[in-house]
Amino acid sequence: MIAWIKTIQPDKATGALSSAYEDAMTPHGTIDNVMKAHSLRPHTMRGHIALYGAVLNHPENALPEWFLEAVGTYTSILNGCEYSLEHHSHNARVLLGGAGKGDEAVAALEESKPEKAFSGKYLALLNYVEKLTVDVANIEESDFTALRDAGADDGEILETNQVCGYFNYINRHLNGLGVSTEGDVIGRYT
Repeated sequence: MIAWIKTIQPDKATGALSSAYEDAMTPHGTIDNVMKAHSLRPHTMRGHIALYGAVLNHPENALPEWFLEAVGTYTSILNGCEYSLEHHSHNARVLLGGAGKGDEAVAALEESKPEKAFSGKYLALLNYVEKLTVDVANIEESDFTALRDAGADDGEILETNQVCGYFNYINRHLNGLGVSTEGDVIGRYT
């Protein structure tokens, strides 16, 4: 089962859904279940595709892809979203060098101890991700002083905020609809 709600498979799609599925095609030539879960409302799939591309894969992002994937991984861990964790921890591991450094970084995030594998502005930004995900009501201006003191500029803070916000949204989409990875090709990067 892909999700706890009805989904329309790509081979049964017509019109706007068929077009949205074409835009949602992975580098592997498949459609992930995260997108199939939008199939009853193709316009939300299009919004999802646009947001995902803007926050994670836009060429004008300043932060490295490995870090953005680490942000997604940590947010998904904090939210208990196995779907995103499976996909994006794979991506983070690959981008961080696979076995060794990649595995150590993901293990540190799974322990909620990012300081074991990250330092400087990256550690400060991951601490911000944790607070943004589990204690958002208590974020204060002083949190931004700490981020800047660690070397993060406002654009990097914004990028981190947007990736974390995206994953908080999508983790709720996935967990809230019971979306599984059944049949998915895991990860964008191989």
